[in-house]
Amino acid sequence: MNRWRQSVVEIQSRKREVNECEQAQAALSKVTACFQQMATSLGTNADGSCLREELEETRTLAHRICTGLHRRLLALLIELEQGQEDKEQVERLWVNFLSSLEHFQQDLRKVRILREFFPLTQRKDRQALVNTGFAGGTSEVAARAAMVQTPWLSAEETLCPVLKSHVEEIDVLLEEMLQRVNVPLWSVEPTQEAWVEGCSNQDDDDESLEETMEVEVVSQKNTSGCCHHQNCKVGCLLCLLS
Repeated sequence: MNRWRQSVVEIQSRKREVNECEQAQAALSKVTACFQQMATSLGTNADGSCLREELEETRTLAHRICTGLHRRLLALLIELEQGQEDKEQVERLWVNFLSSLEHFQQDLRKVRILREFFPLTQRKDRQALVNTGFAGGTSEVAARAAMVQTPWLSAEETLCPVLKSHVEEIDVLLEEMLQRVNVPLWSVEPTQEAWVEGCSNQDDDDESLEETMEVEVVSQKNTSGCCHHQNCKVGCLLCLLS
C-alpha cells in the first residue's frame, strides 16, 4: 500500500471513529437524562425495588458508554495534529462529554444520598416514603434508556462499580481528561447560536400576546354597551356587580 492510499484509509478510519463518538455522545445524553428522570422518584410513593433495579441497569449502561467514549476521545485528541479538519469536531465532543460527566456525577451523588435516607431494606421502610400523589411508575423511562444503542457497546462489557466508587471514578476520568489533553474550554466554538429555539419561541409568544391583547380590547369595546339594550336586566346586573 502506497503512502497516498494509506493516508486515505487513515482519514476514513478517523472519520468513522469520530462519527461513532458522536453517536455515543448522543446516546449518553439520552441515558443520563433517563437516569435523572428516574432519580426524581426516589423517596416518593413511586419508589420501590423495581425502581432501584432500573436505576442500577441505567447506571451500568451509562458507565459502559462513558468508559468507551473516554478512551476513544482521548486517543483521537492525542493523535490529531493542529490544523486537521476533524480536530475542532473532536474538541466539541470532548467539551460536551466533560459536561455530561459532571451532570451525571451530580445525579449519582443525589441518588446516593436519597438511597441512604430511604434504604427500603425492610417492609416498614416504606412508611417513611413521601406521598406525592404520583401515580404510575418509571418503567417507560427505563425502557427508553435500555433501547439506546452505541456503536461498540455490544463488544464491550465492563463491570460497573458500586455507586460510591462510581462517583470517585468519574473524578479520575475528569482529571485525566483535563491533564492529558490541552484544550482550553473557551477556544471551542459552538456549531449554532445560543438560545436559537428560545428566541424564536419568545417572538411567537410576543406575537400571540399582542394578538390576545387586541382581541380583549375589541371584546371590551363590543360589550361596553350591552346594558343599553332593552330586556337585558341580567346583563346589567352582572355589569354592576363586576
